[in-house]
Amino acid sequence: MKILVSALEHSANIHLKSLKKELGEGVEFVGIFDDSLGTPIVDLRSLAIMGFVDVLKKIRFFFKLNAQMADLAKGVDKVLLIDSSGFNLPLAKKIKKRYPDKEIIYYILPQAWAWKKKRIPVLAKTIDKLASILPFEKDYYPENAPISYVGHPLLDTIKDFKQELTQEMKKIVFMPGSRKGEISKLMPIFHEVRKRLNIKGTIIIPEYFTSQERDTLFGDLSEFDVVHETHQTLYESDFAFICSGTATLEAALIGIPFVLAYIAKPLDYFIASRLVKLDYLGLSNIMFSEFNERAMHPEFIQDDVTVENLLESFHSYNTQNFLEDSKKLREYLVGGSSKNVAQLIQED
Repeated sequence: MKILVSALEHSANIHLKSLKKELGEGVEFVGIFDDSLGTPIVDLRSLAIMGFVDVLKKIRFFFKLNAQMADLAKGVDKVLLIDSSGFNLPLAKKIKKRYPDKEIIYYILPQAWAWKKKRIPVLAKTIDKLASILPFEKDYYPENAPISYVGHPLLDTIKDFKQELTQEMKKIVFMPGSRKGEISKLMPIFHEVRKRLNIKGTIIIPEYFTSQERDTLFGDLSEFDVVHETHQTLYESDFAFICSGTATLEAALIGIPFVLAYIAKPLDYFIASRLVKLDYLGLSNIMFSEFNERAMHPEFIQDDVTVENLLESFHSYNTQNFLEDSKKLREYLVGGSSKNVAQLIQED
């Protein structure tokens, strides 16, 4: 079976790797994905952008890439889209118009319930199989929509979960994000937090940065242990300061207490604050509040991301409450996502 894959994000490719194992050897990927899974048509590093402003700068590039993907759809058996709705939803509409009988599967659905609810009927009409990773998501779709909850993919990839926490905060990990814009804004603050805590920190850095990029973005890392692996590092740590994104949900599920810190470009934040109607930014807080009506961890955004706020939150953290909440979140989400999506793809 040949599958056209559109997986632009680093996190999407982590889940895609688990999915490919379930699909077996008889499956070939073409399109956009990590080069460890085959031969993609583009280097993923060229797609690592942050916010509305960066998108506008590269809009011609993405239009060309979208057209190239639609052309490739002719020679495949099925189409698999993962996350990245800004690119994948227009692509799905183009493919469905050109090849009405080509089956399209969408895994890790657009958060239309948060951003643009008008997209939901479009998704229900355009996509043949909607694979949801959020238990509450199905409630936003029409009753006849081809949507099913498949479990959360992180529970397939995370192997170790904390069952108890130490009272001593010896190993503290910093995750400033994977995009250059995120990193450049957070690192000066993270450097000062580490200094004020008087520790040697641990910092998780994506492997794809060159040594020159690393020096420019992260500064002097002589007082940090630099690592690349996320899950085991979080599991072995006592506390974390994390940029918003999938990493916050990974930490919440593993059970490491953490604080979310996020600084967007002012224009991006202005636009997003008017489009998104949510009480929380963190994925774990959004999910946890669905069944507990409160946040799971602290969030600091924009001007609230200060050294003083992060340190105060660290010193006053109720780690035991957080651990109990982490166990509840795992029970709520359930695993088995990769296996269930593989079955959806393999069905006629």
